[in-house]
Amino acid sequence: MKVSAITLRKGNVLEYNGKLMIVTGQEIMQPGKGASVIQVEMRDIRTGNKDNVRFRTQETIERIRLDQSDHQYLFNDGETYTFMSNETYEQVMVDKELIGDAAVFLQDGMVVSLESHEGEPLGVHLPDTVTMEITEAEPVVKGQTATTSYKPAILENGAKVMVPPFIDVGTRIIVKTEDSTYVERAKD
Repeated sequence: MKVSAITLRKGNVLEYNGKLMIVTGQEIMQPGKGASVIQVEMRDIRTGNKDNVRFRTQETIERIRLDQSDHQYLFNDGETYTFMSNETYEQVMVDKELIGDAAVFLQDGMVVSLESHEGEPLGVHLPDTVTMEITEAEPVVKGQTATTSYKPAILENGAKVMVPPFIDVGTRIIVKTEDSTYVERAKD
């Protein structure tokens, strides 16, 4: 679908010079003389090559609609993760690179949103938060208050997260999958 260059946002997928490119950033520039332009930072989805391109703000670009479907996480063999479609029960193999750092939060049976274009997986989106158990945490130091300081802790999956001082080993907490930050104590 054709869209105006000024409407491009981070995360949009474009067809540019015969390649699928994902927008990683954009900036509107207004020179003192002449028409405004938009500087778009893009990354090739297949090769990972980055490119910076300037478009006139009124220029039209081909934006790609991605198919999104729910898939269940089954297992991984190190670099490849296997998911099963909830509708067709077909299995799809996805490289670890497409999942990124959030791969440590995948749990058996977790339902994720898989983005694809013409049957080729392009991205995996995990739920916003997951509930995990603390396996290691430093002891509380007397005199610290809960609002001013956080301490490092290690989750059951090996990920490190900063938690308030009152969180101990064995406590179940809710963590954001996007940036591995503590949200709150789980209400079990």
